Amino acid sequence: MTVDIGVNRRADPSHGAPDAGHGVFGAADSHFACVVRAFSTMFPGRRFGGGALAVYLDGQPVVDVWKGWADRDGEVPWSADSAPMVFSATKGMAATVIHRLADRGLIDYEAPVAEYWHEFGANGKSEMTVRDVMRHQAGLSGLRGATQEDLLNHVVMEERLAAAPPGRHLGKPAYHALTFGWLMSGLARAVTGKDMRVLFREELAEPLGTDGIHLGRPPANAPTRATQIVMPQDIAANPVLTSAVRKIAHQFSGGYRSMYFPGVIGSVQGDTPMLDAEIPAANGVVTARALARMYGALANGGEIDGTRFLSRRLVAGLTGERMRQRDRNLVLPLNFHLGYHSLPFGNVMPGFGHIGLGGSIGWNDPDTGVGFALVHNRLLTPLVLTDHAASVGLFKLVREAVAKARKRGYRPVHGLGAPYSEPDAVAG
Repeated sequence: MTVDIGVNRRADPSHGAPDAGHGVFGAADSHFACVVRAFSTMFPGRRFGGGALAVYLDGQPVVDVWKGWADRDGEVPWSADSAPMVFSATKGMAATVIHRLADRGLIDYEAPVAEYWHEFGANGKSEMTVRDVMRHQAGLSGLRGATQEDLLNHVVMEERLAAAPPGRHLGKPAYHALTFGWLMSGLARAVTGKDMRVLFREELAEPLGTDGIHLGRPPANAPTRATQIVMPQDIAANPVLTSAVRKIAHQFSGGYRSMYFPGVIGSVQGDTPMLDAEIPAANGVVTARALARMYGALANGGEIDGTRFLSRRLVAGLTGERMRQRDRNLVLPLNFHLGYHSLPFGNVMPGFGHIGLGGSIGWNDPDTGVGFALVHNRLLTPLVLTDHAASVGLFKLVREAVAKARKRGYRPVHGLGAPYSEPDAVAG
């Protein structure tokens, strides 16, 4: 049966909000009550932001809940269509676009990228394969002096990467924190002639039947609403300290060099200028429901709600051998394989997906048929470490609930959140 768990199905914030931020909205199968209760503790008050949790089992939604506040001041309640920027969890979506193209025979993982994106063959990259790039082995993780203006122009960044020589980490796993997205979009554009923003809708949102997947800020007339980032909004950097930290970090940290650019803090403050760019490694705006739906398809042999999203053959290859070497930028081995990663913690969180800065995550475990997503709008807060760890604890509870649900039967939950519709056909 379905349990309401303090749950209110009203999706429109104008219809009311959880009392004092302590109630949970949405619905869940009763076997997942412990999962929902654990999720509810993440958002104890107005200043703690909000978020959503969704779980798919065997291609069917069994948890779809949300709680908290979509703005920094705790005045706008989270709704069924609230969507935060999920930072690096965007990479999993960008990779899935490539897999959709590969599934139709438009891309071969073993072919050189330059076979499709001819400019990419410059400066010794003519033999670099699609698989090499998707495993973060391209040696192109550094931003190489790119300005904020450059990074907010995806065409410029694609052109810079196509012309660049690979660095010293060529052939070794080195997390491409931002450049991964433009490598994916440059490849996809060469094959389709379309921006990744368009492909997020055509290859993800539309076939999944959801409005909840966008690259960057959703259109003004879309039902999906981008949430504000909850983080220190008044960071005033000491110029001397900032300069010293930057020099030290650039000297010793490849990870820092792969993420830092002038104005990086300002790009996620205020009205979040980063939302108005195409950064397919970082600025995906997505509901938990939509992200879990995508991973639910991967966990279910490529099928969701009776619709074929990816072929069973291609999905089987996504669980292949992963890189287990130490990542040169992150130190830990994240075991990348075709754009997704697993965790180096044994059986604590089996499966694969992608986590983002702040702790938003999309994940799936093909062995149990589970697709999972946790998204929220907290970033640089005192809870940042807790937020990153929360997904591991919640996923453990999900696995326990799944075992019970399989024994006793479960009821899917449907009807929450906006379905896919063409941008010009969405009511304002």
